[in-house]
Amino acid sequence: MQNFQFFDVILLALVTGFIAFRLYTVLGRRTGNERSPEERVRLPDRASPNPAPKPVPVKDNVVSLPERAAQAGAGLSNAGAQPRGLLDIKLADRSFDSDRFLQGARAAYEMIVTAFARGERDTLRPLLSGDVFEAFDREIRAREAKKERVDFTFLSLKAARITGAALKGQTAEVTVTFQSEVMLAGYDPSGALIEGDAKSPHQVSEDWVFARETRAGDPNWTLVSTASHS
Repeated sequence: MQNFQFFDVILLALVTGFIAFRLYTVLGRRTGNERSPEERVRLPDRASPNPAPKPVPVKDNVVSLPERAAQAGAGLSNAGAQPRGLLDIKLADRSFDSDRFLQGARAAYEMIVTAFARGERDTLRPLLSGDVFEAFDREIRAREAKKERVDFTFLSLKAARITGAALKGQTAEVTVTFQSEVMLAGYDPSGALIEGDAKSPHQVSEDWVFARETRAGDPNWTLVSTASHS
């Protein structure tokens, strides 16, 4: 029995190490091939952010993530400040690259929503701020207490755009608007459907805010806020 327990500890350590490595590779790893500061900071004349598409309707029963909506809304309160916010972040952190950051944010989004639906706390913990993890954990514990089951499949990420950016002191905050398609069905202990739809996909549109201390040696970003489009 002790041998099996020892094996479990080793397996958990390997899984935790894999998660940390995956996050490091997708959210801000320095490769040594970054563009020069002049290339990274220079913006095209009359540059403007990508036009935001029309919000996708979201059903009330679609993957309900804990929110800190007020903070997420603050990140989007002045869309015209986005280019300036990105420039401030690039000046504070010469390793920051918008395209690479967005690539990492896309990977993190799928990992987080899938782990939340499945109640995988070990996957969530290194990706979230302390406050957001506590909110997610409360939702997971509530499901577990009711013995509810969730069947979840991430189908596709249709769009991911940086829609807000700001440097607050030494903390960089970047807001990303995600539009995705998922399958979600929740069941009570008897197997009765209580949430979602087992046959039809759901369209989800959300604003997530990622943050990082620009002077920190750790290149990883963490999720500090989520807000769903109504």
